[in-house]
Order: sequence, then structure tokens, then C-alpha cells
Amino acid sequence: MTINDPRQLDYPIHNDYKAAGMEPHTDFTFCCGALTEVLKFGPRQLLPEHKLVILLIPGNPGLVGFYKTFMQELHSLLEHKYPVWAVSHAGHCAAPDGMDMVEDGRAAAEDDVFGLSGQIEHKLAFVRKHIPKGSSLVLVGHSIGCYIILEMMRRNPELKVLKAVMLFPTIERMAESPQGRRLTPLLCQMRYLAYLPVFLVSLLPDILKAALIKLVLSCISSLDRCILQPTVQLLSGDCAANSMYLGGQEMRMVLGRDNITIKKNLDKLIFYYGATDHWCPVKYFYDIKRDIPDGDFRLCKKGFRHAFVLDVGREVAEMVAEWIYGALRT
Repeated sequence: MTINDPRQLDYPIHNDYKAAGMEPHTDFTFCCGALTEVLKFGPRQLLPEHKLVILLIPGNPGLVGFYKTFMQELHSLLEHKYPVWAVSHAGHCAAPDGMDMVEDGRAAAEDDVFGLSGQIEHKLAFVRKHIPKGSSLVLVGHSIGCYIILEMMRRNPELKVLKAVMLFPTIERMAESPQGRRLTPLLCQMRYLAYLPVFLVSLLPDILKAALIKLVLSCISSLDRCILQPTVQLLSGDCAANSMYLGGQEMRMVLGRDNITIKKNLDKLIFYYGATDHWCPVKYFYDIKRDIPDGDFRLCKKGFRHAFVLDVGREVAEMVAEWIYGALRT
């Protein structure tokens, strides 16, 4: 079952998109038995004639609304020629009326669909179900989404990936990173203690949640208003709990870099590292360049933060659009 989300117009949209009738669609569906949100720029249903699809795999939290400005700009820069879709992580969304977070709670628990391995299988299942077999993919990953993409390529070598763009990739040694060292105790040993404040915040009216978010993020002068609504959804309770659960598994499971998969797919991969990224320190950039000298590894020179969607979604989309066009020309 898939339903349309009546809240999709809560997000600001460029006037030219409205004038051209190209507002995005936000649909909810069950994938691997877990509620999944899909944000779509371009066609709402893919057909065999859609030979190239751009699919975004988010970071954590994996709410697709965070990427709305980025996707809108990317779709526009690519002249609306290609579908640009984003699939949320399983359970990283606020359930609309009439839908639960899971279809079958027992099956979801047995398959650990909200865990890291379960999220990887969730993306592979989404591709099998929703992407036409003859279509090629340009995968765009952010943060843990990059690890998921590498695992998708490892688990299914037949996946038709034309190019994979890895933005601020957390693909190794997450618990050893500066941010990982700070958050590993919370996510791995004290996660249940964090549920109480999240639960209390979830009881607030949405207007107060939004005001609180604006206050916390007031230090960002060019904050993208598009991130407010998904952040409010994140504070709904279950969504935040699923995000923290996934985060704990990331700290335990994202250890050594998968050089074998990277080398097998080297011509398909572009990595973009942050120069001041506390989840993926610049040392990791120099390490991977040393270990795999023929790869396409780029270091940000513009001061973009790891959570680029907060303020520079359009600027990052400009780079990604150029890289995609470059891949299409070769």
C-alpha cells in the first residue's frame, strides 16, 4: 500500500516549481514491512522508459524532508530530465493517519529492519520493487548512506549503478571519530535514558517544537526553512528512537573500510570529504587517498558542514549536478 502525504505542501517550494506544476510528491509505503517515506521530484511512478533514475540514500536521521532543497535544485539543474527520488530509512518518518510504523511487529524484530543490516536490505528491496529492471541508477549517499550504498553494491554486484556520489562519507571507524567518541556512550550504553527527554519533547505541540528547533539552530544565519518540518517529525518519538537505535549499530559495525568493494567499483565512485568533518575527520580522506591512489577523492574547500542540508543544499546540488553530467558524457 502506498498513500500520498497531505502534509507535503507544508514545505516551501520555489515559485517556478509551482508555476510549472512540478511540486514534489511525498508517498508512504511499506518496504520490508516497515513504514517508508519516499520524496519524488519528477514522475510519481517509474516506467521502463525511465532509463536513468537518481536515488538518494540519506544519512541518519534518515528523513527525506531534510533533502528537499538539495533535491529540488538537483532536479532543476538537470533540466528535469531525470527522476530524482529519495527513500527514507525504515521507520525514519512520522506515520500518517491510518498507518503504523510496521505491518508485522514480530517480523520487523526478527529481521531487525531498523538496524544497519536491515536498512541495507530495505534499500535493496526498495530498488527491486520500485525501480524498473532496465533502469540505471545514479546513487547519491550522505553520511551513513554512503556505507549503505557500498554494502548494496557488495551484496548485489548486478545492481545497475552508473555512478555513486558519496557526500561526507562515514564508511569507516565511526566510533573513533571525534563525534563518535562523544556519542558512542550515549548511543550504545545509555540509549534508553535518552528516550525520556525525547518522549517529553514529543508531547509538545508542533508549533512549540518548531520554535525550540529555531532557537537551537539560531546560530546558523542562512538556515534552510525546509529542515524545520522534518525535524518536528523527528521529535515525534518513534522516529527518534529508531534513529538512535541505528546510530548505536553504526558505532559498533562501521569499523574497517571496505577497500575490496571500493576497488571493484572505483570507476563508479566519487567521494567528497569535509575539511572540518567531526564524523569523518580529514585524516580519513588522506588515508583513503594513500591506500587507493587511483580513486576519485575530493576534499571540500568551501567550509561545508557535515550536515550540509542545514544551509548549503543548493550549493552542494550544483556540484553533484556537474558530476552527474560528467558521468553521462563519458
